[in-house]
Amino acid sequence: MSFIQIEENSNFPLQNLPYGVFSTEEKPRHRIGVAIGDQVLDLSAIKHLFSGPALSKHQDVFDQPALNDFMGLGHEAWKEARMFLQKLLSASEPTLRDNSELRKRAFVPQASTIMHLPAKIGDYTDFYSSREHATNVGIMFRGKENALMPNWLHLPVGYHGRASSVVVSGTPIQRPVGQMRPDDAKPPVFGACKLLDIELEMAFFVGPGNKLGEPIPINKAHEHIFGMVLMNDWSARDIQKWEYVPLGPFLGKSFGTTISPWVVTMEALMPFVLPNPVQVPKPLPYLCDEEPYAFDINLFVAIKGEGMSNPATICKSNFKYMYWTMKQQLAHHSINGCNLRPGDLLASGTISGPDPENFGSMLEMSWKGTKVIDLGNGHSRKFLQDGDEVIITGHCQGNGYRVGFGQCSGKVLPAISAP
Repeated sequence: MSFIQIEENSNFPLQNLPYGVFSTEEKPRHRIGVAIGDQVLDLSAIKHLFSGPALSKHQDVFDQPALNDFMGLGHEAWKEARMFLQKLLSASEPTLRDNSELRKRAFVPQASTIMHLPAKIGDYTDFYSSREHATNVGIMFRGKENALMPNWLHLPVGYHGRASSVVVSGTPIQRPVGQMRPDDAKPPVFGACKLLDIELEMAFFVGPGNKLGEPIPINKAHEHIFGMVLMNDWSARDIQKWEYVPLGPFLGKSFGTTISPWVVTMEALMPFVLPNPVQVPKPLPYLCDEEPYAFDINLFVAIKGEGMSNPATICKSNFKYMYWTMKQQLAHHSINGCNLRPGDLLASGTISGPDPENFGSMLEMSWKGTKVIDLGNGHSRKFLQDGDEVIITGHCQGNGYRVGFGQCSGKVLPAISAP
């Protein structure tokens, strides 16, 4: 129990304590905060209270405008900070509870905050780690016999995305323009994307990195994973289809990627860990790991279009459907000596499950535009329309509490006329 009042089914109970970066109109400086109930605890106001062995000499990490320095301290510092914050915010601890002056400075209502990207993202990598999603897309474009490419069951497939266009929840997304070839018998055309899609994903932030040329072994990979966010990897399917051969995603992906502002730490998620998926064939030794690192995270996607009074849920999925774990992704990413840095963002790829209600993209829900997605009350979609707001939410359900991620949302704006 905390001395902060926390409503039932709050995303942010004492068991969660996610980190984010916020500001207010009165104080526009970006600050690191922790969500607790409907409040934000400003860590810059209480940095002097972090007196443990891992943090006493690094209190200034909580006075920075982004989480990178704290992420870089490593898992022992993260654990120490979490244990201290849980104690500080508990109902039985008087240090902050009974200090009215400090409480006034330290707490900010979430409703009055402006949220920002939690870290300076140097690099962003997107994986393709849901077997159901990869199979569905493969069937659509290559047929059942060649649904999975030959390498897919042997390594976590991924590509390097565009870090500069990763935005925080609530940022509008402009419909992209580009080249498309809707008719294979005719030359390509230029114009606004007509097949704008969502991708339900999750992503994790890298903590301490590795030196160039020194891979991260899989049995140490968890020490480099700071925490997770929700993600919508917006996709222009018609632009993507024309450009992706031979080198993969480019302009069909780089126009925008939305993440939730609160980073839920791996310590908060460990009560919801599950056994790793059975992998056949067995991966090569550098990808083999017996420690469970799959997670039971309920995920939901809703659309609220113009003229709709309420959002319509179009997907109910779960992070447990991932075939490749985050540890495997990190180990594979660095096996060639690639150096990762604090604040790098690594995403799961679209998360789809075995049933149609679990499909994490409209490409799958509409089966390449051949089916209608019913939004209720006479509204339907195959792909996104201008004015649509996409809202992704997620949580882990504990016994009497919920560890949530908040919202990952964005509204589609019309394309800007091209020159």
